Amino acid sequence: MDLQRHLLTHGQQPELSRDEYLRLCEAVGLRGRGGAAFPVALKLQDLPKRGVEAVVVNGSESEPVSRKDRLLLTRAPHLVLDGAVGLAHALRAPHVLIAVHDREAAMSLRQALMERDDRLAIEVRETPGRFVAGEARAVLSVLEGGTAVPPGRRVLPTRKGYHRRPTFLSNVETFAQLAVLARLGSRGYSSTGLSTEPGTQLLTIAGAVQHPGVIETPNGIPLDTVLQYAGAEPGPVLLGGYHGRWLAHTEGVTLQRPEVSAGIVLALGSDTCPLGEVTRVAEWLRGQSAGQCGPCVFGLGALVDDFARMTVGDPDGWYDAQRHLGLVPGRGACAHPDGTARFLTSALEVFDADVRRHLNGSGCGRPVLGVLGGTR
Repeated sequence: MDLQRHLLTHGQQPELSRDEYLRLCEAVGLRGRGGAAFPVALKLQDLPKRGVEAVVVNGSESEPVSRKDRLLLTRAPHLVLDGAVGLAHALRAPHVLIAVHDREAAMSLRQALMERDDRLAIEVRETPGRFVAGEARAVLSVLEGGTAVPPGRRVLPTRKGYHRRPTFLSNVETFAQLAVLARLGSRGYSSTGLSTEPGTQLLTIAGAVQHPGVIETPNGIPLDTVLQYAGAEPGPVLLGGYHGRWLAHTEGVTLQRPEVSAGIVLALGSDTCPLGEVTRVAEWLRGQSAGQCGPCVFGLGALVDDFARMTVGDPDGWYDAQRHLGLVPGRGACAHPDGTARFLTSALEVFDADVRRHLNGSGCGRPVLGVLGGTR
């Protein structure tokens, strides 16, 4: 949308104070729409009353299958800008920085900025598209002229963010939700979704489905409803992308944070080899390591080898995988080893019968079709 259509659709963005944003976020329990699903109100409370350096929009959507943030940036850039600019004025932050690696999204933002007069320094910065480059501290490093890897220290951006000063950083959809919340108020925003988590969410639907794409749903919608709408084939489902977890059964599962924090639903179907699919993704994740800690460099490499051996029927691969999966979590310089271990651990649990068929030498008899996709 250009600015005129945006204003006709959504109306003017109200000017709210910091306390008004805080009350709204507390009233609806707004959570960030990135992987951590951190409560926005707590992030606002952690910022000092003065001296907020910048508002940073993390548009480095580096998950290969995710499309929701770049869809917002290309189709509704003014909604994202309204959320970021409105909050920056409320926090008296002099800068808005938007980190994005998709060229089309960057062009859309720059065109949108030419239509606006926000009385604020707003910059669109292009970042690398690697998986770990989308992590918050890696984004800050790039914005400061450094490398696109998370530093070893785990310091919250609200304490030491852009140029080591307090910074509000969140992902693209979070700012779009803030813009909607500011316009509707807590009562209007709560007219859909759950009482415990009002509002809507964007979901990227992919894999073995007839209608892949991005959809907007109420928070708390049954997973089976989404799968039926997308024309998903029967079979296991991966929630949360490559750092997510597998589900063998979807009945009774509702889509809300933190279970679907990254907004990704991947249907596997029944025609591909689950163990082969998982091994393929694990190998890609190993290649996305920042290479700055042992759990990533050695741990993920060992796990890829373990899973590859399982696919050809080596029982020692299974025993080694169990051991390595117990050693990797909680020891890395960033969340990449933990997320990969979570993905692989849940795969061994959900695909236990398939793994056993491989280990007894018969295999599952299915090819690896690359249904999980995106491993570019």
